[in-house]
Amino acid sequence: MKTRCSWANPNNELYLKYHDEEWWVPVYDDKVLFEFLILEWAQAGLSWETVLKKRENYRVAFDGFDYEKIAGYKQEKIQELLQDKGIIRNKLKINSAVKNAKAFIQIRSEFWSFSDYLWWYVDDKQVINTPKNIGEVPVSTELSDALSKDLKKRWMSFVWTTIMYAYLQAVGLIDDHVVDCFCKK
Repeated sequence: MKTRCSWANPNNELYLKYHDEEWWVPVYDDKVLFEFLILEWAQAGLSWETVLKKRENYRVAFDGFDYEKIAGYKQEKIQELLQDKGIIRNKLKINSAVKNAKAFIQIRSEFWSFSDYLWWYVDDKQVINTPKNIGEVPVSTELSDALSKDLKKRWMSFVWTTIMYAYLQAVGLIDDHVVDCFCKK
């Protein structure tokens, strides 16, 4: 049996797949980076398992996480999303996705890509931490503080430092696998 981080429930196939194949793997594709932003915003106050179970529904409801389309959502589409039982029907989070898609596009135009903007924060090198157990993994750092502050300045919402730290882990800017996890480099 493989040794994994303790949060990767061995009885939950979604968690295992996410832990083994996505969490910590560097992402450079803007569409995937935007997908994880929406999922992290959706997760605020809820369990990650809830979001993982609804991920495919989100993909359909939010037009494949196409930030150009999402930025153009009108009130009719927002009302449709609020009725969609396959996603988390929170008006603030749904409105935030539309607002943040516009900010995402603005960042892309300023930095060539959101990926370039994001990876600039770590000088294009993954931060590899060596926690011995999950209790040593922080919930935020100066890096997530700086990213959160800048995204707020750019009019994004649901970008608190703890959400941004989880995001940085999810898209591989930070590797926080515990030292005895088989995924650790």
